[in-house]
Amino acid sequence: MELVGSTLTATCAHPRSASANFLPAISAMASSYKNRFPHYALPQGLRLPWRPDAYYRTASITPTLAPYSKSSQGLTPSKMLPFVSNRTTLFTRYTPDDWYRSNLTNYKESETSRHSAERLRVDTSRMIQDKDQQTKKAQAESTKNLGERVSDIEFWKSELRHELDKMIGETNALTDTKRRLERALAETEGPLQVAQECLLHREKRMGIDLVHDDVEKQLLTEADVIRSCQERMQRYLDKAIAQLASNRAAQHELEKDLADKQAAHRIDDKCHHLRNTSDGISYYRGVERVDATISVPESWAKFTDDNILRSQSERAASSKLRGDIENLLVVTANEIWNQFNRVNVAFTNRIAETADAKNKIQTHLAKTLQEIFQTEMNIEAIRKAIRDKGPPLKVAHTRLDERTRRPNVELCRDSAQIRLINEVHEIDDMIQSLQQGLRDAEDTLQMLVHTKSTLEHDLAVKANSLFIDQEKCMGMRKTFPNTLRLWKH
Repeated sequence: MELVGSTLTATCAHPRSASANFLPAISAMASSYKNRFPHYALPQGLRLPWRPDAYYRTASITPTLAPYSKSSQGLTPSKMLPFVSNRTTLFTRYTPDDWYRSNLTNYKESETSRHSAERLRVDTSRMIQDKDQQTKKAQAESTKNLGERVSDIEFWKSELRHELDKMIGETNALTDTKRRLERALAETEGPLQVAQECLLHREKRMGIDLVHDDVEKQLLTEADVIRSCQERMQRYLDKAIAQLASNRAAQHELEKDLADKQAAHRIDDKCHHLRNTSDGISYYRGVERVDATISVPESWAKFTDDNILRSQSERAASSKLRGDIENLLVVTANEIWNQFNRVNVAFTNRIAETADAKNKIQTHLAKTLQEIFQTEMNIEAIRKAIRDKGPPLKVAHTRLDERTRRPNVELCRDSAQIRLINEVHEIDDMIQSLQQGLRDAEDTLQMLVHTKSTLEHDLAVKANSLFIDQEKCMGMRKTFPNTLRLWKH
């Protein structure tokens, strides 16, 4: 290690007067040294006032000993004084030319070193300024890019928030519509149950009234209409459930993207506001070689744009489905309501027909009962007439029997005999006629009784049918329309 320092003038030496062409004294600054050393202070041992062997290195020029005088040229080394002190007195180590040449060499080296140092200082100063400007420019560009990035993130955040709010609103609206559809679907069970119970009750009709009339046709049509409406409602309910799942998936993507954007915005905004004087800055060696990016600005923007487009598409589909469901509710309510009215009209007509038939049967029954009474009276009169013919017949028979006891020629076929015989025949014919009339009257009475029984049974059948249609069926259908009107609101 070479030790260098400033040259100190010894107190015992007599320096030569400085000439005008001499270079200025060598600077004692560390930056002027030929060899670069740290700027820390030298140890105490190297700060002594006079240490030639420590301050100077050995000259590279081999000195030649010139004779002090011409008289000493012929002296042999054996004749020279062996003592150092005497040799030092008589001989010098360097010549004056060597001394001047050495000084000139040192001056030139010093000047060259200073020029090199000056150029190095200028170049270094310029380089420092250039690097500072480059550093500031690079930092300004990074700050600008970060600011633009923060603006881009804020833009997409606002778009995501706007779309997310719309999607949440659409999802809530579709959820409400789905609930209305579920409620309407559940409420169709009541009308269907009413129609089925009406059909079941009408199966309890008796006799001739157990007919496939218009009421039964309309009730079967009503049940089919309600089932058809239920199938369509269930189909749209499944669509609504699937659409809600798609809406929630798109909403989840929006929320996830928005959360990522918020985290990125927080990080980039922090980076954008970092300065050289900020707290928390530090070295992270090798971080510039770590490439954890998975997207480019185009794919980054396309990702969010695709999420928004997907949400808009799902939202449009959801809005269309809501419109279809609203239209379905109106259509199904109208269909069921119209069929309900047709069934009620059929019931009303059938009830009127049944009531009219019942009234007519009652009228005929009353007439039949009256006729039965009169027939019974007639039968009683015929029987009385037959009974009344017994005494005259007995009288005629007695007379004829008595006349058979006339003696001999007195047994004459006279007019009295002939009349008695004719009277007996006439009474017998009368009795036969009356008995035939009695049989006819009894047959008529039996027919009237049978008709009365038929009318009574038919009256009971009509009364039962009227009770089923008017009391049971129409009684259940009184509250039916109120449920349908709720679907439209």
